[in-house]
Amino acid sequence: MDSSVVCTETFATDGCVKSRHKKNISRDVESDIESLCKAIPQLAKTFRIIDKIGEGTFSSVYLGEARMRDGSREMFALKHLIPTSHPTRIAAELQCLTVAGGRENVMGVEYCFRKEDHVVIVMPYMEHQAIVDIIGSLSFEEVRLYIYHLLKALRHIHQFGMIHRDIKPNNFLYNRKAKTFALVDFGLAQGTADTQIELLKDLVGLRKGPRSVFSEKNLNSCVSTSTTKQETKTQLVKPTKTGELSSRRFPAARGGPATVRTQKVQRGVHQPLTCNCFRTDRVCNVCLSRKQQVAPRAGTPGFRAPEVLSKCPNQGTAIDVWSAGIILLSLLSGRYPFFKASDDMVALTQIMTIRGSREMVQAAKAFGKTVLCSRELPRLDLRVLCETLRGRRADEEVKPISRPKLDCDASDERGQKQSCETTPLLPKRQDKTPNDSSGGDCQVGDEQGWDTVPDEAYDLLDHLLDLNPTSRLTAAQALQHPLFKHL
Repeated sequence: MDSSVVCTETFATDGCVKSRHKKNISRDVESDIESLCKAIPQLAKTFRIIDKIGEGTFSSVYLGEARMRDGSREMFALKHLIPTSHPTRIAAELQCLTVAGGRENVMGVEYCFRKEDHVVIVMPYMEHQAIVDIIGSLSFEEVRLYIYHLLKALRHIHQFGMIHRDIKPNNFLYNRKAKTFALVDFGLAQGTADTQIELLKDLVGLRKGPRSVFSEKNLNSCVSTSTTKQETKTQLVKPTKTGELSSRRFPAARGGPATVRTQKVQRGVHQPLTCNCFRTDRVCNVCLSRKQQVAPRAGTPGFRAPEVLSKCPNQGTAIDVWSAGIILLSLLSGRYPFFKASDDMVALTQIMTIRGSREMVQAAKAFGKTVLCSRELPRLDLRVLCETLRGRRADEEVKPISRPKLDCDASDERGQKQSCETTPLLPKRQDKTPNDSSGGDCQVGDEQGWDTVPDEAYDLLDHLLDLNPTSRLTAAQALQHPLFKHL
């Protein structure tokens, strides 16, 4: 850490937790701060840690204050990475911040502390408001600026061949008063084939082994690859007794029992790897023997692109653009989060209820997948959908949001298949209460601009939510959209 920037006068070691006079913190947080100071003593000598301001699966974020050489005090965000994080992953995140951070709405890095397996990344602290708290009071112009600056950040990191992979409002900080923005958390970032971030190239070998894209609850799924006759013999589940196999019980997709059904394989005769358990509550031996598909799946439920949900191996920067489209959908409709799915198959079905099943089938072919749906779902008018959810079309109904019961099947062009039976859900309209900020019935449209939302907003939304990643707008192309003409 550069001592020319921070005053050499240090804080007392116990100064890390002597902040309760300013803000009451819980004993758990106080304990966490004490543990952090013990793990990295130098941190306690440089910062007065005030509070824990964020916590995720892979890290915790603390608010710290440092005394600068000119006598001023400055606030910093201290991101403590979990000790089990792989060193290459930590180094890659740091490289992303140092190469692309500090400009174009991307958070930079100031310092980094390390002792043994503990690492703390020090970043500028930016006051911000959570979208869930302000979504009901945002004006259309604020929404337009928010998406514009998000796309600027994406264009910037994509130029370096970086895929963020976890774009969501919690990772794009917004200071409403200062109108400043910052893209944060590159802990799940990956590189494109031509990435300029050298350490991102090393992350390919760190990915975990085969993992089903669909939840473990969805045992009525079929995953396969092209298999030779010899592979068929070795991969099939070892048969014991037909009756014994048939009586085994497994949890089904909806929590109920599912029975494994055996399928005879005649010795010496090549048997095609096809099954007849689709749309049943059983899983046959052929399906149980098939290899799992392996593809990146990182991200937050509700923001994953169709190619991620269907486990397409070739994923690029388009997945970040899709997530930006989901954010825009939430802001235009006043519903956050917009999608809440228990697993990836339900998420894929929810997307179809808005974008249409026929369109999903066509898009899936573009990235080598096959999607089957037992009933056709029409594509919704995005303006009607958003205005209805926002309460500006009180007398209109979006009929396809009637939550139809679906049997759907996603498979790749070689026969790899996932099947499910699910009921898709869309955000329910809620009556607005005095303290409700979820975007209920809007009665101040004239002041917020929601009565004059231009068609360009929904046209941009339509292009960001293009089901086909090859034709989806890039962030750079989206910034040239007429919606941002005067920006």
